[in-house]
Amino acid sequence: MDICKATRKYESWLARRIPLLPEDLDRKHSAMAKDVFSFLRATFYRWMQLWPEVCASYDDAPQVLGVGDLHIENFGTWRDLEGRLVWGVNDFDESCELPYTLDLARLATSAHLAIGEDQLKIAPKDACSSIIEGYEKCLASGGRPFVLSEHHRWLRETVSGALRNPEKFWAKLDSLPTLKTPIPSSARQALEKLLPESGLDYRIVHRVAGLGSLGRERYVAIADYRGGEVAREA
Repeated sequence: MDICKATRKYESWLARRIPLLPEDLDRKHSAMAKDVFSFLRATFYRWMQLWPEVCASYDDAPQVLGVGDLHIENFGTWRDLEGRLVWGVNDFDESCELPYTLDLARLATSAHLAIGEDQLKIAPKDACSSIIEGYEKCLASGGRPFVLSEHHRWLRETVSGALRNPEKFWAKLDSLPTLKTPIPSSARQALEKLLPESGLDYRIVHRVAGLGSLGRERYVAIADYRGGEVAREA
C-alpha cells in the first residue's frame, strides 16, 4: 500500500468517527509534501502501519504507556499549578500502550530527519546517545518533567529567550472569527470545565495548529477574566 492509498484509507476511517475539515486536510497534505520532517509529523498513522514490518525485532519489547506520536517538536514549556516554568513532553493525543522502543525509535528518527533538514545542530550519533541517556535517567528518577525554576539553568535560559510574544499571540487569537455553527456538547462541556470560573461569558473560535491533528475540529474558548484574557482549548 503506497502513502496516497494509506492516507485515503486513514482519513476515510477517521471521518466515520469524527467530523473532519476539508480545508485543514488540504493544509496538512501540502505540509506533508513540503519536507521529510513535516511528513513524519503528519503521518503517525503510516508509522504505525509500517512499524511491525520495518522494526519487527523491536515490536515485541515490553509495553508501556507511550506517547506514540513522539518527535523533537513535541516538547515544550508550560506553567504548573505553582506557576513554575516546566519543560517536557506536551502532546499526548496519540498516547496508548506501545512497545517502549517505539517512542525511542520515533524520537531518534525525527532527530535524524531534522538534522538532515538543517533544523537541528547535532551529530546523528550524539542525538541518539543523548536520547538513550536521557531515557535511562528519567526511568531512574521515576519519570518527571524538568522544573526550570531551580534546576537546568541552561535550558531555562534557552526557553526563556524563545517564549512567545504574548501581544502577538493574543492579537492572532483575537483575530479569529467567532464560530457560528454549534459545537458538540461534549466539547462545550469540556471547555466550560477548563475555564477558571463557571458562568464566564466566552466566545468560541476554531484554531489551526499542529500537523498530525490538522483536519480535526479544534475549539478554543476565549473569555475576559480578572483584567485579562484567558483561553482554553478542546
